[in-house]
Amino acid sequence: MLEKGEKAPEFSAKDQHGNTVSLSDFKGKNIVLYFYPKDNTPGCTKEACNLRDNHEALIDKGFVVLGVSPDTEESHQKFAEKFSLPFSLLADPALKIVKAYGAWGEKNMYGKKYEGLLRSTFIINKEGKIEEVIKKVKTDDHANQIFKLYN
Repeated sequence: MLEKGEKAPEFSAKDQHGNTVSLSDFKGKNIVLYFYPKDNTPGCTKEACNLRDNHEALIDKGFVVLGVSPDTEESHQKFAEKFSLPFSLLADPALKIVKAYGAWGEKNMYGKKYEGLLRSTFIINKEGKIEEVIKKVKTDDHANQIFKLYN
């Protein structure tokens, strides 16, 4: 997983509207780039809705929010519509962005080890450097984890 101080890898992917979104589109802005395992699952829904409910406050603090998961554009579109998500969800079924940021690795559920997406968030500053990495995401209080880093 990438660490604080490293240059954020460039990426391009389609969002839930079929638009190509690239990291370079946000040059000069602070970005909350959050990786989540799957649309419409309990934890991912809590996290997305928490970011949605705090979206205006995040914008006021100067952040752009981008979500990334291995789901398709169509899945993202349904998820975003169902929960009125105001930010872009990037489709990464080939795991290019996920792996570039090191958000893929060994997980352990009920004693069973498997490979999967590691829920994590990268705060990328205006210069394109990773300013913070949140590895232990609190799905129902994620925005406050971000706000606490900047108070």
